[in-house]
Amino acid sequence: MAAYEICYLEDDGTLICAFTVQFESAMRAKILAHAMKPSACPRLEVWHGEEMIYARPELDAIHDMPHMRRHGARHFAISA
Repeated sequence: MAAYEICYLEDDGTLICAFTVQFESAMRAKILAHAMKPSACPRLEVWHGEEMIYARPELDAIHDMPHMRRHGARHFAISA
C-alpha cells in the first residue's frame, strides 16, 4: 500500500493539521481527505511523496503555491 499525506490549510497556506494514511489507491486517500475535512478549513491537499496529487480548491495561479509541509507536532500517522 502507498502512503498519502493529507493536509488541511488556511487560505494563506498556513498548515492547520496533517496526517498520513496508507491506501491501495489515491482515490481512497482523496475521499478520506474530504470526509475528515473540518468545516472551518478552507483548503486541503493530498500528497504522495513529494508530489501533490490533489488540492481543493484547485491551485490555478502561480502565487497559489502549496505549503512547505512543516508539520511539527500536528502530524500523525494512521493506517486504513
